[in-house]
Amino acid sequence: MVGAGIPAGIVPVVAVVPPRVLLLDLAGPIEVLRKANLEQEAVRFEVSYVAPAGSAGSSIGLDLAGLAPLPDRLAPGTILIVPGSTEVPLGGVRPGEDRDGAAEREIVRWLARVAGPAGRPDGGRTAGIRLVSICSGALLAARAGLLEGRDCTTHHACLDELARLAPTARVRENRLFVDDGDVLTSAGITAGIDLMLHLVARIAGPAVALSVARYLVVYLRRTGQDPQLSPWLEGRNHIHPAVHRAQDAVAAEPARDWSVASLARVAGTSPRNLSRLFNEHAGSSVTDYVNRIRLALARDLLAGSRLDMETVAERAGFGSTRQLRRAWGRVHDAPPSRMRGE
Repeated sequence: MVGAGIPAGIVPVVAVVPPRVLLLDLAGPIEVLRKANLEQEAVRFEVSYVAPAGSAGSSIGLDLAGLAPLPDRLAPGTILIVPGSTEVPLGGVRPGEDRDGAAEREIVRWLARVAGPAGRPDGGRTAGIRLVSICSGALLAARAGLLEGRDCTTHHACLDELARLAPTARVRENRLFVDDGDVLTSAGITAGIDLMLHLVARIAGPAVALSVARYLVVYLRRTGQDPQLSPWLEGRNHIHPAVHRAQDAVAAEPARDWSVASLARVAGTSPRNLSRLFNEHAGSSVTDYVNRIRLALARDLLAGSRLDMETVAERAGFGSTRQLRRAWGRVHDAPPSRMRGE
């Protein structure tokens, strides 16, 4: 069993490696997790690689070795990553079609067994398993019956096949990724990085995801249904270290009583200089930036919880619901209660 007896704070990650694995599907998301481990100590992602055989070829002609056998079962809380494959690897030759087909069928059977409803009286998924498919990896998940009745997506070239393989799935087009609770699917290739940043933000916090995104020199984007840049990343397309230190502090503790003077101490500069730097590099005043982050947190709390408005205002750093509504009205046309359809 992979991850038996998992200590608190450890998140087991099992990446299954199919034949002709598209290497960026695998390396991109795992690099997000590697950097997330270095950014904080509260959560540690422990990654293992499994496959039907001890080695597998990749899309760029590089063989991957030292792969562990497919485990009998997965520990609750495991993130199960299923990357995609390429039809024709570098060099233009697809060797071992019979062998590759057998390996894919073995992966499909294994996915159905360890992440599907087989043997569960309630028909539910194994407790706590998060299924994460990258690119055409969704096709393997669909063949295993794991996407039926789910919102999902895949590479644009595979959308029709996904719909055929999972007839009850709600296949979403033009999405970077789709989050359907414990099933998360992404579009082509680099979208796997966006999906993993989204998952890191959920597990380790937005500040960690922001730091990883900046290290990888990518934007932290929302799902395809919201094409706008995330408020957590607005004003961060710069390289000034003092401003980033202040922004990191606000993202980590939005509800803290952040004055220009207190943030200037964090940034290692004077309040006057910090105000100038924010206007120049972040495109806003310090106060406006803090309020935007607090509104982003309030929006997340309203959309993802049933907390009452007073608690949302307090946790987001507003002195009262009236103050929250006033700040909200300067940015949104609809009242905050509309986030819940109230």
